[in-house]
Amino acid sequence: MSHTRSVEEHGKSAVKLSMLNIDSTDPARLAEFYAATLCWEVTNSGTNYGMVEGDGIKIGVGRIERFWPAQWPEEAGVKRFHLDLKVDDFDEAAEGQFVIGASQPDFQPETGCRVLLDRDGQAFRLSPRPAATP
Repeated sequence: MSHTRSVEEHGKSAVKLSMLNIDSTDPARLAEFYAATLCWEVTNSGTNYGMVEGDGIKIGVGRIERFWPAQWPEEAGVKRFHLDLKVDDFDEAAEGQFVIGASQPDFQPETGCRVLLDRDGQAFRLSPRPAATP
């Protein structure tokens, strides 16, 4: 029996993700990368901070001087978040990512998806979008 209940079941309004912040050595460059990846708009592009917006969600990119990307594959006990992006054709989507500066690590954890690295070396995953049901 699950004891997890949504806030809506408690008569309160639901929580919705509005913004995610990530670190970078070059916020403007990484904001441009994710704007191109997600077909979103760059709404802030500066030396210390960048932001992209789309679909009611924002991704903020803050400057961190001594930033280092997570290892891929990650070391035991050391893991950062990654974006999991759904696409219609991940081979085609991956090719588009390479054009804007993504790279593909040798290690791929599973079939049916593809892990890529953004311009700062942070991992993100492309997975097929589920087929629409009639």
